[in-house]
Amino acid sequence: MTECYVFRVGLTVNYAPESTDNAAAALATIRQMIETGKLPANGRLPTERELAAELGCGRRTVRRALDTLETEGLIWRKQGSGTFAGQPPDPAGALAAEIAPDADPLVVMEARLCIEPALADLCAKRATGEDVEKLRKLARRASQPLDADTAELWDGALHRAIARIAGNRVMLTAFALLDEVRMGAEWQEKRHRARTAETMTLYDRQHRDIIDAIERRDGQAAAAAMRAHLEALSENLKASMERSET
Repeated sequence: MTECYVFRVGLTVNYAPESTDNAAAALATIRQMIETGKLPANGRLPTERELAAELGCGRRTVRRALDTLETEGLIWRKQGSGTFAGQPPDPAGALAAEIAPDADPLVVMEARLCIEPALADLCAKRATGEDVEKLRKLARRASQPLDADTAELWDGALHRAIARIAGNRVMLTAFALLDEVRMGAEWQEKRHRARTAETMTLYDRQHRDIIDAIERRDGQAAAAAMRAHLEALSENLKASMERSET
C-alpha cells in the first residue's frame, strides 16, 4: 500500500506520496550530522519533529532513516530521553566509574590488555555475519575522522561493539568501567596528543586485522590482534605523556 499524507482543501482531497528518495536524503543528512560531530557533547540528536522540520520531510521519513542508522549500530534510543550517536552505555558502568577520576591512563591500558583480547576471542565465537558488517562500518568511520572528537566517537563505538557482541555480562561490566575512563576529557586530550597520521594508519590496519579474525571465527587470532593493537596504543600514549613532561 502506498503511504501518503492527506491535505484537505475545501472539498478536494489531494494525496502527496512520501518519496523513498526523501528517506535516502534524510539518511544521508543525518549520517553526515553524526560523522561531522555536529551534535552536543552527549551525542544527542534533535527530536524527530525537529529533524523533520529541518530536513523538510515527514516524521515517518525521519523515523525510517533513524531505524536504518540504529540497525547499523550508529545510534541508540532511550525512551523518554531521545536518540544518541554511538552505542548505548552499560548501566553498570556508571556505578563502577566512581573510581574513574583517580585512574591513571596507563593503568587503564594495563587493564584493557587483560580484558579486551578475551572479549575479542569471545566475539569471534559469537559474532554473526551482520555483526561483522557493523564492525566493518564502524572501523571505516574510525579511519576517517574529521577531528579528535569524531575519532574518539567511532573508535570507542567499535571497541564497545566488540565487547557487546562477546556476550559476557560480567566482562562487559568490567569493560564499561574502562570505557568510562577512556571517554573522559583528560583521557581524550592525552589520546589526541598521541595521535598522528602514522598511528591512525596503523590503528586502521589493526582494526581490520581484528575484524578479519572475528569473521574467520578465529578467537586466538582475534585476541592476538587486539593485544597488538592495545600494546601499540599503550606505547604511543606513554611516549606522548613522556614528551609532554619534558
